[in-house]
Amino acid sequence: MRHVYAQGVEPALTPNTIMPEPWQTCNCIGDWHYNTSVYERGYRTAENLVKQLVDIVSKNGNLLLNIPLRADGTYDEKASQFLDELEAWMTPNGESIFGTRPWVKFGEGPVAEKNIAINAQGFNEGQYNGMDYRDIRFNQTKKYLYVTAMGWPADGKLVIKSLAKGNKDFRKSISSVWLLGYGKVKAKQTAEGLIVSLPQPCNRIAPVLRISK
Repeated sequence: MRHVYAQGVEPALTPNTIMPEPWQTCNCIGDWHYNTSVYERGYRTAENLVKQLVDIVSKNGNLLLNIPLRADGTYDEKASQFLDELEAWMTPNGESIFGTRPWVKFGEGPVAEKNIAINAQGFNEGQYNGMDYRDIRFNQTKKYLYVTAMGWPADGKLVIKSLAKGNKDFRKSISSVWLLGYGKVKAKQTAEGLIVSLPQPCNRIAPVLRISK
């Protein structure tokens, strides 16, 4: 596990800031036990789950995920498809999740700038359904800064405002940007932001950039 146990954070609750201490939240792709009516309606998508995972990690958190099992201890074909899609994203992009820490800010974009309300049950994961390429999350290791956009821009142009030329948080000139699962991509640091030219999507969920520190 990347982090350990929850410290005052309710299940399925995601704060809108970087927490000073590691924390954990939990969620399920369907119900906490096997529920045929939930199976018939359909489970959460891997895209929705990845967005939540990336957001949580950017805020110093860990996600505990439950997969409901049938009475014989096996998971069904819908859960199998979910896990296959999650694996397809995690295999090339997992280095941006495991062993990483928050950056100086968790993210930027329309959702990051909102005060996300939490309902009476403590859930607020509905925010992830509205995220797109403008919603960006950051995390880091000692060697790299990872930048994840919550979608692929249709024109292939991704602008990361927090990495604009002369910004106070990443003063190093950025000359090399790698797209995980693809390779080196063209990027230019301007007063507007770091402008990255992305290729055709190399995964179905979200692009992850790796920048040397």
